[in-house]
Amino acid sequence: MKFAGIILLVVMMFASGAQATANLLQDSKALTIEVLQVLDLPVSVHEAELVKVEKGYLLKLSLSNSSDLQMLGLRYSLVLIDLKNRALPLVNRTEGIALPAYEKKSLTFKTPIRFSAKYEPRLVLMLEQVVSRESIWEVVKAKEALDSYTKGDYSVIPTVLRVANQVDAPVAAPLILRKP
Repeated sequence: MKFAGIILLVVMMFASGAQATANLLQDSKALTIEVLQVLDLPVSVHEAELVKVEKGYLLKLSLSNSSDLQMLGLRYSLVLIDLKNRALPLVNRTEGIALPAYEKKSLTFKTPIRFSAKYEPRLVLMLEQVVSRESIWEVVKAKEALDSYTKGDYSVIPTVLRVANQVDAPVAAPLILRKP
C-alpha cells in the first residue's frame, strides 16, 4: 500500500510538470522558424524565431558571415505552411545589416510581421540575396526551391549566382598621368 502511494505521488508530480510545460508553451511569445540553408551564400541563418509584440511579430535571428567581406544587406522570404501543406507567402523583405567579415551577430528586425493562425504554424525562412560592397549573391529560382522544400522535395538544391556590385562598390581614385 505504501508503494502505491509513492507511485501515485510520482505520477501526480509528472502530471503537474507536464501541465506546467504545456502552459509554458502556450504562454510563449516566440514562434520557431525552420530555415532552408543555402550553402553557397556567404551568410547562414541560425536560431530564427518570430517574437510576439503588440503590433505583430518581429523576426529575430542569428547570422554568421563566412566571407572575408562585410555584408551590407540581405533579402529573405518567410512562408507559412498551412494544414494542407501549401506554402503561403508571409513576407519577402530586404533588410540592411552590418555584418563584419567572419563574424556572428544576433539581430531583431524592427518591421512587424502581421498574421494570425488558429494553430501552431510551421514557418520556413530562406535567404534569397546577400549584398556586400563588392558583390551580390542571388539565389537562382529561389521561389521554386522554397516551394519544393516546403512540399518535402529536398532534391532541389538552391544555386547561387555571384555578380559584381556596381552600385555600392567603392569609387576608384582617378588615375593622374604626368609627363616625365
